Amino acid sequence: MFTKQTIRDIDLHSKTVLLRADFNVPIKDGKIEDDYRITQAMPTINYLLEQNTRLIIMSHLGRPKSPDDADCSLWPVAKRLGEILGKDRVSFAKDCIGPEAERAAEQLEHGKVLLLENVRYHAEEEKNSAEFAKQLASLAELFVEDGFGVVHRAHASTEGVAHYLPSVAGFLLEKEVDTITNVMQNPKRPLVAVIGGAKISDKIDILNKFIDLADVVAVGGAMANTFLYAQGIEVGDSLIEKQDVQVAKDIIEKAKAKSQQQDFVFYLPQDGVVAHKVDKTAPTRIVDWSAHVIADIENYPKRPPIGDTRIKEHEMILDIGPFSASFIAGSLQLAQTVVWNGSMGVAETPAVHGPVGPTAHGTELVIEAIIGQYGHKPFSVVGGGDTVSYIENRKMTELFNHVSTGGGASLELMAGKKLPGVEALLDKKSEVVQ
Repeated sequence: MFTKQTIRDIDLHSKTVLLRADFNVPIKDGKIEDDYRITQAMPTINYLLEQNTRLIIMSHLGRPKSPDDADCSLWPVAKRLGEILGKDRVSFAKDCIGPEAERAAEQLEHGKVLLLENVRYHAEEEKNSAEFAKQLASLAELFVEDGFGVVHRAHASTEGVAHYLPSVAGFLLEKEVDTITNVMQNPKRPLVAVIGGAKISDKIDILNKFIDLADVVAVGGAMANTFLYAQGIEVGDSLIEKQDVQVAKDIIEKAKAKSQQQDFVFYLPQDGVVAHKVDKTAPTRIVDWSAHVIADIENYPKRPPIGDTRIKEHEMILDIGPFSASFIAGSLQLAQTVVWNGSMGVAETPAVHGPVGPTAHGTELVIEAIIGQYGHKPFSVVGGGDTVSYIENRKMTELFNHVSTGGGASLELMAGKKLPGVEALLDKKSEVVQ
């Protein structure tokens, strides 16, 4: 259960509220490509407006190199909010502090929204400057934290402002923390974790956590390459983290020890899709380094050539193969709860024909198993930037039970770490603010 106060617990009527949202959305040529994070914030925004608040919203966007970096302006987000709420209800300040922001905040009417410009245009934001946080806090009477994607950062707009204003959570933050915490503490079993992405170093904590917690852990994506390399499999030019080979060996040993004591599966890919380069026109082939099933079928009645079971020197593993994907999909059909974080390959490579790219088939099979295309639909929690981007692009977000708006935040919460932006909020047992 969420232990912090939320916007339900305080008197908001006609107050000036400072809301931290996560509007870090993909923008190309001034147009928002996907507004999922905006739509997920709307229940909180609508509730606050129903309380006749003067609502000031702050967010970041990207990593601006300077305050002149127009590609990181939140102006397109202001336009999108205007489309959702009505143009007459949304205004935009060209800065988040200083005279411009103060003047816009003073002129803001009740029941309307002011979006401040990107807080990361100021270096003080990521330094969690007390003075910068105080200037942000001076714009309002209450602070609402709803940007789950940034609460793992102790920044001025996520943690610092909470020292200067009564601070509570919005609906999105409450939902994210509740859902992920419940899955980690009381999952319906069997629990299957599918962990992908590029780097072991980003997922060490979560891998160890799921080996302790889950019934099946399946590894895919580029991070699987380091595990394969640690087992002596030649991986050609595939992305590996040689500095983490010993980490991979330690994780494999930990998983083996658990599987000897109880029913547990730690699964590494047995085949993969390889190519000489990451390109939509590059020819691909399946290499069958462990199972040898596909190689045998394709070459029968002759013996498979050595090349069918070995990755060539200049080839790269860019996706899990059909045998591995089918094994994982089968495990998912036996699950009651699935946590999926990280794609199974270079899923963002566009296709020459059809919607599925040449190295996204493993990811697609995992999706099909999770959303119930084979008959059984487990409860699903999906996180990770590349994973969420992929299913957003495929217009599939509604097919999963919970698609997290936070990549690093969801990983840290799953690993049992404290989130600074949550810890700074008022506890439920605290005196209710009036």
